[in-house]
Amino acid sequence: MDGILLIDKPIEWTSHDVVNFIRRRFRIKKVGHGGTLDPIASGLLVLFLGKTTKLAQTYSNEDKEYIAVMALGADTFTNDGTGEVLAKSDYKYISLGDIKKGFSKFEGEIEQIPPKISAVKLQGKRLYDLNRNGQDVEVKPRRRVVHNLQILHYSYPFVMFRIICSKGTYVRKICSDIGLELGCYAYMSNLIRTRSGRFSLSQSVTIPFLRTMPDEELPNYIQAVLPDLENKGNVVKNRREKWAL
Repeated sequence: MDGILLIDKPIEWTSHDVVNFIRRRFRIKKVGHGGTLDPIASGLLVLFLGKTTKLAQTYSNEDKEYIAVMALGADTFTNDGTGEVLAKSDYKYISLGDIKKGFSKFEGEIEQIPPKISAVKLQGKRLYDLNRNGQDVEVKPRRRVVHNLQILHYSYPFVMFRIICSKGTYVRKICSDIGLELGCYAYMSNLIRTRSGRFSLSQSVTIPFLRTMPDEELPNYIQAVLPDLENKGNVVKNRREKWAL
């Protein structure tokens, strides 16, 4: 049972929850994913089964596409709708023109400070653990690339947009930073991953479907690893072996 399985991850599930579900449901020992998707987000999660799990880390470097909703007027501890509201601000004066101008400043190469509640490691510990323990730590900005940032709809106080970005880009932090650029607070209220590398959400299957699907039908939904991805994995492996000498 080797290959790639595309899952439409539901909200409140962690990426690890999905991996464990597939392991138990279909009795597959080796399952990995090509890029974490937070519990607040839904959408495409790329799973690698069997021998292809060695390619999961390589694939996680691929660009991602999301549909997100930004809510104006509030700042939260997590930069999304799950966190404690820290402050509120007026936003009714902000026009669509203002929003377009603000969005334009976050397209291309950007410097981004990871959110306080993130899995980034500092001093050997996860950033979310340090902040939850009351430690105020300084984190250096990370360079990220936003290939495309397109406003889809604006209905006070919500802005729906599409973003195509490099690995490691925090969409919730972009929402927060755009809010500050506009002169008010903002947070991410919804997030759907619609594409990861060459794979799209339209190719995925849902957890409820997999719960009731006969085991013998699973191979119909597993995609073979294409040669270019296999070659990328071999290049990374060769580099690691060279560095280890």
